[in-house]
Amino acid sequence: MGTHSAIEWTESTWNPLTGCTKVSPGCKHCYAERMAVRLQAMGQPNYAHGFRLTLHERALETPLRWKTPQMVFVNSMSDLFHAGVPLDFIQKVFDVMRRAPQHTFQVLTKRSERLAELSMEIDWPANVWMGVSVENQDYVYRIDHLRQTDARVKFLSLEPLLGPLPYLDLRGIDWVIVGGESGPGARPLKEAWVLSIRDQCQTAQVPFFFKQWGGVRKKRAGRLLEGRVWSGMPVSERITA
Repeated sequence: MGTHSAIEWTESTWNPLTGCTKVSPGCKHCYAERMAVRLQAMGQPNYAHGFRLTLHERALETPLRWKTPQMVFVNSMSDLFHAGVPLDFIQKVFDVMRRAPQHTFQVLTKRSERLAELSMEIDWPANVWMGVSVENQDYVYRIDHLRQTDARVKFLSLEPLLGPLPYLDLRGIDWVIVGGESGPGARPLKEAWVLSIRDQCQTAQVPFFFKQWGGVRKKRAGRLLEGRVWSGMPVSERITA
């Protein structure tokens, strides 16, 4: 089994790299950064450098040892398309994902320019879902970059959602996740923003997943929207042996 994940839309996490730098407002209260500082203080060797970008060659082949097919979130503690990650390392990560067809891998980036730039250099396996994060209207261009890739399944993580996204272009998008910010200093999420995105997804027939309201008391706020849980998922292209 992989490292079990508390993230609602996945099952395990795999971190062949850790550490990152901030690129946009969604990064302000980075959960991974808080976690890395905690792990460094606990003496966890992978976090000896805290939140400085670090590649972990030793962790590359870990998913090949997990027999149980599962959803694996890649780099919950970093960004695979960070400028500091060499292309050959990115290709090694994709190679491992190709060699573990029993799993579905979810990769998420805010560095959509580099993603679009490198897409031609990547052999996209069917079991990789590629996503971009969009926190407000200023970053919807990331969706266009995602559309330019050859990823089989493309998804959006609108989290932490910091403003309305009234005119989403969902052409070619297979899944949308929405969530509010949680933890210290969490910025508020307005119901109207969430309902607007849900309605756009329904019109475009794109599965919609509402992760959380967030806030400082994330558990108490829960994830009900208009009295129900929304856990839409893309139709998996995973081939079962």
